[in-house]
Amino acid sequence: MIDATVIIATRDRAGFLRDCLACLARQSAANRFDVVVVDNGSTDATRDVIASAALASNGAVRGVDVADPNRGKARNAGLAAATGRIIIFCDDDTLPPEGFVEAHLAAHSGGAVSGERVVSGPIINVADARSLPPPGPKNFSRAFFCTCNVSAPKSALQGIGGFDERYDLYGWEDTDVGVRLRDAGLRRIFVWAAYIYHVKPPESLALDRAMALAREKGAMAARFVRKSPTIAVKLATGAYTANFMRAAVVNAAPFRSLYARWASERPPASRLGRFAREALVDAAYIDSLRSAMRRRDDGRS
Repeated sequence: MIDATVIIATRDRAGFLRDCLACLARQSAANRFDVVVVDNGSTDATRDVIASAALASNGAVRGVDVADPNRGKARNAGLAAATGRIIIFCDDDTLPPEGFVEAHLAAHSGGAVSGERVVSGPIINVADARSLPPPGPKNFSRAFFCTCNVSAPKSALQGIGGFDERYDLYGWEDTDVGVRLRDAGLRRIFVWAAYIYHVKPPESLALDRAMALAREKGAMAARFVRKSPTIAVKLATGAYTANFMRAAVVNAAPFRSLYARWASERPPASRLGRFAREALVDAAYIDSLRSAMRRRDDGRS
């Protein structure tokens, strides 16, 4: 068994994936890890990108196909194919610096209880690869398990049953894994050296798509709350009375009309345009969350 397997779930982002795999090919921990890329129903050049990387790496990069668009199912397939003792997750639109894998492995090998931990590091949002600043205080995160940049022992992930594939829309499937790993006794450590760059071009996501993803995330938040109805989960998802009361005011119909007008009239990168966009996305999320919670409370599926 090798030291680590990096798992990347991807769909229709061949360009981002090509850059991510190029970064992984330059890691200082060469020969200590392999990469499993799960193609989750792509229709672009993703298959060719994976094949090219596999050829260039002499088999250190492998592809797995999961046609059903389901992030949990994709990552479970990657986990089943992994040969590494430590599983490192990153997204297809990330740029891992040369010491990324080595930093994760070092964090798992240190301490009295070797390996029995979740390791995460800074996620630095950048517009492109031209400006890659070092991590700073604003990049600290308290998230226990975020698949953009996290690692855990394969045995621990298998021990909790992997990802819950009932999260069949966007959002919360990784946070759910974190809850179960914490319940299984793993502790989480944040390692500054294990940082990664997350490529997020300005306004790359159309507003209608952002709102559609917010609705999916709201529906999955309700599923998460029903599965783990703890205070921590309710606070994380926004499924609590004070937040619903806030939303009832700031997302009232007259304000939404104003947000929509600002979003259409102001440049997306402007302060007012950005505010309007975020307000509309928040409203879509809360509407979906509240609707999904009510359906359950009324006894409907």
